[in-house]
Amino acid sequence: MVDPTPLPPVAPAGVPAPGPVPGTVPGPVTGPVPGTQPGPPTPPDPTAALSLRGLWKRFGEKIAVAGIDLDVPAGSFYGLVGPNGAGKTTTLSMATGLLRPDAGSAHVHGTDLWADPVAGKRQLGVLPDGVRLFDRLTGAQLVTYAGLLRGMDRDTVAERTAELLAALDLAKDATTFVVDYSAGMTKKIALATALIHAPRTLVLDEPFEAVDPVSAANIRDILAGYVASGGTVVVSSHVMDLVQRMCDHVAVVAGGHVLAAGTVDAVRGDQSLEDRFVDLVGGRQSTEGLAWLRSS
Repeated sequence: MVDPTPLPPVAPAGVPAPGPVPGTVPGPVTGPVPGTQPGPPTPPDPTAALSLRGLWKRFGEKIAVAGIDLDVPAGSFYGLVGPNGAGKTTTLSMATGLLRPDAGSAHVHGTDLWADPVAGKRQLGVLPDGVRLFDRLTGAQLVTYAGLLRGMDRDTVAERTAELLAALDLAKDATTFVVDYSAGMTKKIALATALIHAPRTLVLDEPFEAVDPVSAANIRDILAGYVASGGTVVVSSHVMDLVQRMCDHVAVVAGGHVLAAGTVDAVRGDQSLEDRFVDLVGGRQSTEGLAWLRSS
């Protein structure tokens, strides 16, 4: 079992301590500052919806997450953005109990997720990226099954299933097997299974991927109403404009580190979130070598 005591954000044995990413503007410190002694680890925030401390994950020789510390305020709409391979999905998987960290801790509304996973997961609704569904069930059966697994009574599950299918424009496909759904429909039915038990916090990995614009607008309205009523949403996305319009807090992740985190206005400053993201992450490539693409 993972040690519930939060670890300081230092590298495991044999792995160099994380340093600043070249060409970036420094964000919150995620490793020891050269020439200083590491201070005591910051305890988890018991008031936060999610409080991550010193999360590390390594796959073979690749370090996917390198000591991430992050607090998601309760009642916030929190965006997690980063380039491909930044560690977003790995971080969210460790934060929701889908992937065991090599080190560190994840607390959900003050509950240590890995010390008491049942109590922690009870408060979460999760839309993971790429996890297989029970696709030989119909849409209505899948959502019903998710509700019953949460210990809900059948009448409540039936009522909420019908409402969710209608809200997500899936009512006419309620009796269709999920294996026959399109990519966008599959994403929506997976969202319905995350919502059925009215969790305190929703963690959604790329919820708008492959979803049509009308359905995306409906989902944004559902999530906005959920946050307005006191819920917390954590969403990862590559669409900066969407995050800027939808979220009130954001964290920029690259190379397994948090480069900047805070309110959207504080992180982006006087730039757009996309321009600030590019400044932080770097990596914009020159296109001078593609002269053959240009018209003569």
